[in-house]
Amino acid sequence: MTPEITPQIIVSLLALGMSLSFIVADRGSPISRVLAGFLASIGLSIALGAMFELPMHRQGRMPAWGGVFAIPETLAFILAYEWLLLVRRTIPAGRLQTQFADKLLRTAQGLAAFYGFASLAFPKLRAEHFINLMRGASDQMHPAFYLFAAPLAVSLLLATVSGVLMLRRRPDRAETLRGIAFLIGAPFMASGLILPLHLAPLSTSIGLLIFLVGAVQYHVTQGRRAQFMARFLSPQVAKLVSERGLRSATDEQTLQMSVVCCDLRGFTAFSAATSSKRVIQILREYYDAVGEAAGEFGGTIKDQAGDGVLILVGAPIAFEDHALRAIGLAKRIRAGGIAVTDRWSDAELQLGVGVGVASGYVTVGVIGAASRLEYTAVGPAVNLASRLCSEAAHGQVLVDLRTMELLEGESRRAELTPGDALVLKGFPQPVQSYMLAPA
Repeated sequence: MTPEITPQIIVSLLALGMSLSFIVADRGSPISRVLAGFLASIGLSIALGAMFELPMHRQGRMPAWGGVFAIPETLAFILAYEWLLLVRRTIPAGRLQTQFADKLLRTAQGLAAFYGFASLAFPKLRAEHFINLMRGASDQMHPAFYLFAAPLAVSLLLATVSGVLMLRRRPDRAETLRGIAFLIGAPFMASGLILPLHLAPLSTSIGLLIFLVGAVQYHVTQGRRAQFMARFLSPQVAKLVSERGLRSATDEQTLQMSVVCCDLRGFTAFSAATSSKRVIQILREYYDAVGEAAGEFGGTIKDQAGDGVLILVGAPIAFEDHALRAIGLAKRIRAGGIAVTDRWSDAELQLGVGVGVASGYVTVGVIGAASRLEYTAVGPAVNLASRLCSEAAHGQVLVDLRTMELLEGESRRAELTPGDALVLKGFPQPVQSYMLAPA
């Protein structure tokens, strides 16, 4: 390796290292995988150009297969535009806006692909009238120059317009940070592929470092978000938020789901006769038990108020077997709640746990002012689960008719026995309840 190409090799290793870090840090995200491919393509393009293509140019020869050197840089452009497409699809938008912006990016990808095909078809023209001119090895403009320069220039313009439109629609904050860094750094990285050799490493390095700053901010934001979300959301929902952004994951939608509500029996008397420190300790154990159960069955904790917990099974991620999951969750909450309350009860102060389960169509979404947002759920099933919970005795799980109907198989339904027709607040007619068999 000659000293002249050493800077190019260093920059190539920098790009490949960043690509590897994206895969290691966020391999589950399709967006990050595409970006890793983009960076790997840049690194491979620089390395091949410095080690093989450059010597051929200097010897004045370019074999018929020489166009293959353009494949990595073509992939870099296509994958960069694919990243913008994936980010755009995490943002709610009107149909016409989405179609227009997507067409811009697909056109940009098509132009980049045209550049690649032209390079494969006319490798000598690319070497003599495009690469040599851009590298400063020639000062004569030839019409063939535009065969290669025009597609790349127009594709960059279209992608920039689409990227600006994307940022104006306020994507997820983490992706916004990475997107801004990408849009600022992309021109430096792109120019590094065609600038003279003494300038190319510097330009590419500047672009990569700008992008690296945005990537670090992205992962810091995602890490903080993951820590926060893991305490309140199921692993499936936390993954959805990580991949698609909070706004997309919490869009308003109406889904058929099951709702599980639980609270403690005798908690008011226990709180009045017990120190606040001890009350906090039991609530911490109780919430941990309920949270662990919710995560196991894909439930999303919507509310934790005092000793009451409201859990959605089927939102933001829809489950076809939401009723079966809700019954399993209710069993686990009952078992965990009994274990906790038994430890803290004594001869004078008795604690217990009751659970209610109801199913139906519920509208979920984010509401609130700019300073505070709340993920809310509205529907009869939410109220019914809460009312059934209030009627449940210690160790009892009350289930509504709709949940029982959704359970498949006689063995599942056999676990439920008809209970009383309950007169519940907010429901004009008595509600038939079913009791889940004791543990």
